[in-house]
Parts: sequence; structure tokens; C-alpha cells
Amino acid sequence: MNHFPQGRVVLAAQNLVVSYADHTALAGVSLSISAGESVAIMGPSGSGKTTLLHALAGILPPSGGDITVSTGPAPLRLAGLGESERSRLRREEFGFVFQQGFLIPELTVVENVALPLLLAGHARRSAEADASVWLAKLGLAGLEKRRIGELSGGQAQRVAIARAQVTGAGVIFADEPTGALDSVTSTEVMSALLEVTADGSRALVVVTHDEQVAARCSRTVRLRDGRLDVVGATSEVSA
Repeated sequence: MNHFPQGRVVLAAQNLVVSYADHTALAGVSLSISAGESVAIMGPSGSGKTTLLHALAGILPPSGGDITVSTGPAPLRLAGLGESERSRLRREEFGFVFQQGFLIPELTVVENVALPLLLAGHARRSAEADASVWLAKLGLAGLEKRRIGELSGGQAQRVAIARAQVTGAGVIFADEPTGALDSVTSTEVMSALLEVTADGSRALVVVTHDEQVAARCSRTVRLRDGRLDVVGATSEVSA
């Protein structure tokens, strides 16, 4: 597992631009994210929230600007990486939680969580043992052999959170992770996500439209028309 000093910058974007033929999704966004932070990205529809998350995570190469990732032994500039290197970074250094989970229904719960470790070459027995530890931490002990279709929405999201954390990723990206959940389950899932940063060694980046979700993060970034609108601290609420 990666451990960083709290406050160390693990992700830094400089003048990010993402342009399409007739549209500029990001127009010169600069942002630094440190270990121990939980950062909410908010803004109206079409403001560039998900585009920013995808650029920071190396999913979407920007048209201009650069991103430096410092989750490994040496800083990496995404602009200098090929697709295979970016794929390795997403697989080993980043974790992802999406609104729909994107879990594999044919696999069991423990197999879904172990999958990133298996793809990285870990032995099945050790990968599933590590997966079981994370499932227990998230209150899912005893559900290892169930299929995804046998879980509630909240349970499925906690499986996705376990999968995102099992590699010891330095940054967890969550895109509307509570968008399809009721208020009680949303609170539980957000609490599980915020545990990522509880020891100060990792960072959480959350795209959300929910002000209550954002209020629980340590900082909120607001976008409008592809530009930073407000960057400021929010009051911290206990996870």
C-alpha cells in the first residue's frame, strides 16, 4: 500500500485544456490535490466536472497543459506517458468508483474486488485474501461468494469502493458515487469513501451534484464553463 506524508501533493494539473471540434470543455484549469484531502468537484451540467476527473485520472488526454502524478517513487508527467503506461497507472496507482459501479455480474463479490490485483499479476489466493480484508472493513464480511445482482445498491457501491482501494491506490476517483442512492445509503457510502483519507496517506476526488456530499469533503472546487469558479475550504464533517 502507498503511504505519503499528509499534505504532500500527489496530483497537480497545470493549465488543463480539453477541446473538441466546436466546444472547449476545460479552459486552462490548474489544481493541486494533496494526500489526506477529500476534494469535491461541483458545477452545473456541462461545466466540465467529469471531463476534469477523466483528465486527472489519465483517461482523457488533455489538448493542452499537463498533469503530474506523485503516487509512486518518482513524479510522472502524464503528457510523457504512452497509453500502456497510463493504463498501468490507472490500474495500480488509482482507484475508481462510478455511479453505476461497473462491477462484473458474472463474478462473485470477492472476485470483483480481487480483479485489479489479479490483473497486476498477484496469485489468486493472496488477491482474494486481500479482497476479503477490504470487504470486512466495509461491513461486507460473509457476502464474498454472492453475485452482484444479489446485493442492495449500497452494498454494491461498497464492493466498488473495496475494489478501488485493494491495490493501495494513492488517489481514489469517484464520479457521482451516491447519485443513484437514497439519502441514508448515500451517507453510508460517503462515510466509506471518506475513510480513504482518514489516515492522511491518500486522496479522494469526488464529482458530485449533491451539496451535502460536498460539505463532507475537506475542499470544494467549483467549475463554470470549463473554468475554476470557486476554490475554497468547506467545513469538515465527521465521517
